[in-house]
Amino acid sequence: MAASRDYVNRKLHSLLGVIPLGVFLIQHLTVNHFATRGAEAFNAAAHFMETLPFRYVLETLVIFLPLLFHGIYGVYISFQAKNNVSRYGYFRNFMFLLQRITGIIALIFITWHVWQTRVQAQFGADVNYDMMANILASPIAVVLYLIGVISVIFHFSNGLWSFFVSWGLTVTPRSQKLFSYVTMAIFVALSIVGIRAIFAFI
Repeated sequence: MAASRDYVNRKLHSLLGVIPLGVFLIQHLTVNHFATRGAEAFNAAAHFMETLPFRYVLETLVIFLPLLFHGIYGVYISFQAKNNVSRYGYFRNFMFLLQRITGIIALIFITWHVWQTRVQAQFGADVNYDMMANILASPIAVVLYLIGVISVIFHFSNGLWSFFVSWGLTVTPRSQKLFSYVTMAIFVALSIVGIRAIFAFI
């Protein structure tokens, strides 16, 4: 019974990491990338997202509750995992280890980012270009954001590979190898978007 529950939880954890959290990550990076066009473009994109109907319901059901489960259960998986990097040193073992490390970093970073933005908005702050520019006025904040954003993107991209394998979408060794290149390309592309967005606020 416990094994069956763990199986379901792992499947749900994997699914939520891609849908809806992965979709939200891409959408969030896209909105942030509008900063490369200037403050007005970013503010317009951010305002559009804030005026969506049923925004609070969507944020709760599509973002916060899935993120809460994925994050908490992800920490459990990380501490249960048996890493074989020192013994075997294969590429996938390194990716397995990095997945756990970036998951912890991502959870810390997202919590910090939500505190700096969404929580502050509840106290009357405007989530706009100036807010992000003020946050990233510190070089230390820039470094931490770069580490955080890249960790989140890697965790999603590499997790996408694991999702396709665990859900039986890439079964053969050849398909898994080819999809490794696809997820690497996704990681590079999204990282460029994320990094450009960060520097657009500086």
